Amino acid sequence: MNKPVLTIVVPCFNEEEVFTDTSFQLSTLMTNLITNALISNESKILFVDDGSKDNTWNLIETESDNNPYVKGLKLAGNVGHQFALLAGLETAAKHSDCVISIDADLQDDINVIPEFIEKFWEGADIVYGVRDKRETDTFFKRNTALGFYKFMGKIGIKLVPNHADFRLMSKRALEELLKYKESNLFLRGLVPRIGYKSTEVYYDRKERLAGESKYPLKKMLAFAFDGITSFSVAPIRLVTFVGFLSMIISAIAGAYAVIQRFLGHTESGWASLIISIWFVGGLQLLGIGIIGEYIGKIYHEVKRRPRYAIEKDLYSVQEKTQQHNEAVVK
Repeated sequence: MNKPVLTIVVPCFNEEEVFTDTSFQLSTLMTNLITNALISNESKILFVDDGSKDNTWNLIETESDNNPYVKGLKLAGNVGHQFALLAGLETAAKHSDCVISIDADLQDDINVIPEFIEKFWEGADIVYGVRDKRETDTFFKRNTALGFYKFMGKIGIKLVPNHADFRLMSKRALEELLKYKESNLFLRGLVPRIGYKSTEVYYDRKERLAGESKYPLKKMLAFAFDGITSFSVAPIRLVTFVGFLSMIISAIAGAYAVIQRFLGHTESGWASLIISIWFVGGLQLLGIGIIGEYIGKIYHEVKRRPRYAIEKDLYSVQEKTQQHNEAVVK
């Protein structure tokens, strides 16, 4: 088996504070992997700039000129982490035998990447990086995350617990992933659906190198809800069930009120009436909101708009230039 060409895809959004250190660590890793004959010397690191407002892209361009491992992909605007990652994966798939995705803050441990490659050599098409424990998380984040994975499993959505987007995918696994054309992208749910041979590598998550997390509580909740509604109609069924249960309870309460009326035990029920009105009204608004969320997703899907636009692709341009120069020499 020939040594595989590896591309490490790194989505970036306002990462100027960590970029230099991230590039150095990943470049050192690439040198070690090539020296140990695990990957081809044509392997690269692809930084994807997701419409950063700081100096991230200029740093990527400069590093690309000076570092033979580094390539850059600049998106025309900010499209979000999942689409930026997909853009990098799609570009890398054209040049690579396998691709590893990792966030720019390097909280995911790059020291397990050699083990990723070994699993690939053994025949795994997908290698998931899975957190061994969540001791660095707050009590709230740790328990809400575990609750999320359990809930997703209950409603039939296949996820790998404690896995984010740190994974290796073979070329053929990537080709299958790219057949999914939906606009409501949730890669952590899509990748397990591919079905090719997969395995897991466990690691301890580190502290962020610098800067702030790009996933505060608000974004994490939105991301979780997007994952649920992208793969399951369980929320609508839940509202339907609660509505049906509410109707039964209302019928029982109505029968009880009629019986009490005939027995002459009626009393003014202002509080219970107001509570029931607010309960039913809230339930209706919740149901409308959830249905609206699904309709909104359908609206985005049927328009079939491009998921991202590439402004600059240093990977493909530099490769074509290199091929041209080699042809001229011959």
